[in-house]
Amino acid sequence: MGHLNLPPSKRNPRQWKLLDIVSAFFFALVLLFFLLVFTPLGDSLAASGRQALLLSTSDPKQRHRLVELLELGHHHQPIEACPADSVDHMPCEDPRRNSQLSREMNFYRERHCPLPDETPLCLIPPPLGYKIPVQWPESLHKIWHSNMPHNKIADRKGHQGWMKVEGPYFIFPGGGTMFPDGAASYIEKLGQYIPVTGGTLRTALDMGCGVASFGGSMLKEGILTLSFAPRDSHKAQIQFVLERGIPAFVLMLGTRRLPFPAFAFDLIHCSRCLIPFTSYNATYFVEVDRLLRPGGYLVISGPPVQWPKQDKEWTDLQAVARALCYELIAVDGNTAIWKKPDGDSCLPNQNEFGLELCDGSNDPSNAWYFKLKKCVTKTSSVNGEYAIGTIPRWPDRLTTAPSRALVMKNGIDLFEADTRRWARRVAYYKNTLNVKLGTPAIRNVMDMNAFFGGFAAALKSDPVWVMNVVPARKPLTLDVIYDRGLIGVYHDWCEPFSTYPRTYDLIHVAGIESLIKLPGSSKSRCTLVDLMVEIDRMLRPEGTVVIRDSPEVIEKVARIAHAVRWSATINDKEPESHGRENILVATKTFWQLTSSSS
Repeated sequence: MGHLNLPPSKRNPRQWKLLDIVSAFFFALVLLFFLLVFTPLGDSLAASGRQALLLSTSDPKQRHRLVELLELGHHHQPIEACPADSVDHMPCEDPRRNSQLSREMNFYRERHCPLPDETPLCLIPPPLGYKIPVQWPESLHKIWHSNMPHNKIADRKGHQGWMKVEGPYFIFPGGGTMFPDGAASYIEKLGQYIPVTGGTLRTALDMGCGVASFGGSMLKEGILTLSFAPRDSHKAQIQFVLERGIPAFVLMLGTRRLPFPAFAFDLIHCSRCLIPFTSYNATYFVEVDRLLRPGGYLVISGPPVQWPKQDKEWTDLQAVARALCYELIAVDGNTAIWKKPDGDSCLPNQNEFGLELCDGSNDPSNAWYFKLKKCVTKTSSVNGEYAIGTIPRWPDRLTTAPSRALVMKNGIDLFEADTRRWARRVAYYKNTLNVKLGTPAIRNVMDMNAFFGGFAAALKSDPVWVMNVVPARKPLTLDVIYDRGLIGVYHDWCEPFSTYPRTYDLIHVAGIESLIKLPGSSKSRCTLVDLMVEIDRMLRPEGTVVIRDSPEVIEKVARIAHAVRWSATINDKEPESHGRENILVATKTFWQLTSSSS
């Protein structure tokens, strides 16, 4: 290979002078500026920098320091947005985390929450193209496709009338796997055997609900149905349900009791829910029995009821129902309907499942992270009158003090005072604070510290439903809420709630600091910052938050409200109320990720 011969002056390396170095450095800065401002590299570096910040908050020491600064109001920037792929994130139902767990009894599909120190401190963004949801009642039949652009159910179940894509909307014709012609005709058929109309039945549980056309159709009969399903291969069925304005909750019947009190539901419904009721010595049927009110109705449609190749499962299902003295009212095609006895089960008796009555140490309403029992709850183990027929019909039961309130000292007086107090407070919210309750802007409501459900009861004339949450470390008053004909769950607010992001229009909490304190102590179990970030995750853009507490707590809440990008005002309490309280009313701003944030 030949070599190129250059003159000596060209062969010698140039001797760099100071001016050359300065000039080169200047041109390098200009080039870097051009790359950062005018090319995608700048967006990429900015996003990676934000991601590094988010990850740094997972370091416990740095996270604790940031939380402290936020609570003191010394951190003047808003909390960062989470990455774009987190728009549907539910911390306790994270498939990446839970897929490593045991499959036995669907343990891996139950709640499994990370510790706060393991969670980046960031705000969940809405998806690209998100729009303020379609208002009720139009939302029952159509929602924006762009708010949850997941076509899997529409593609797989559209022929069964679940849902379909139509222009910019998902449309819900009202069908289901067991009622492809619509839930209305299916409910009409059920009405031949159970009192669907007339107010005898009010609270219902729909297990494995799909897109909850059953629960949506029951609303016109005055029956309030809480629908549940796990986060599963359908991606977002509960998200669709809540976007429609139908009560729903992400939940799995696995190894633990469902987070409801004993004898809560007047009707329990399963339409092809595929729960193996007779497996594990009929443990799942026993759990259904714990939840079903004496004199209530159990409806199972689909497998194994007269289903091909499931003769044994169908025989076993009838056998366990007989063992608990359930009356088989009808078998209509693939739908079976039972009525639970009004009094104690006819156990003990000889049965192939080895079922026995629970002993006196069992509190049947203890249901927060409580392992399933293989014993049957005695009706007589719960004081009070709560059987169908012994409680008033709806709507009278809403304002009649339930006998289960007597379990608390001066329970009836407390109930009546609570009802009056919340009627007065809600009127103040509407008339003085201009909270949009009673307007189409608010459909899905949560009360984070519900006690007897007085706040929800005061909204009886509004087009809303209320998720009444009773904190698991406070008195377990959720049974009173169900006896009133309202719905709710137990929950510990030091953990994320089992719902998708952007599912509530209004979130209300009285005594927010009590949710994070140890009972009877001033010591906190978790932080106000984490709780308010979780409230923000659940709240829809332009949704409303109403928080009432002492002036000192509200001042702290207001500082954090700025950090979570809420627009907030602090208001005096209603004139008739006693005690030291202020009320914060806040609106969640509608912000979206920019291209540099995704």
